[in-house]
Amino acid sequence: MELTENLGPSPELDSSLKLELVDIDNRSITIESDDQIELIVKALSSETRRSILHQIQIRQEGMDVSNIAANLKMTEANISAQIKKLEDAGLIYCDYCSGNHGVRKISKLKYHQLNIKF
Repeated sequence: MELTENLGPSPELDSSLKLELVDIDNRSITIESDDQIELIVKALSSETRRSILHQIQIRQEGMDVSNIAANLKMTEANISAQIKKLEDAGLIYCDYCSGNHGVRKISKLKYHQLNIKF
């Protein structure tokens, strides 16, 4: 015996996934590029990168690599590599300022909200 389901005529679907990113000033951009969506989704797929985003979110003025590494008990090299992936995905931006031992790279959230639209 074979079970079949008749759903009637299938409605035409818009097959594109869209991501809406909203910044602190409630300005939004919609991303429809599959390549950019893939970068963002891959960036969010890592628990470490989500932890970094959470650390940065807590400190609205941003955080430097050393502080993030200390808080997450990871090496600065690992955190730097993860920050680069978040920056490449467009989820954070980095400012530079002077520190005790040279230049500090301060990471800040670019957006405070991400919406997925089908």
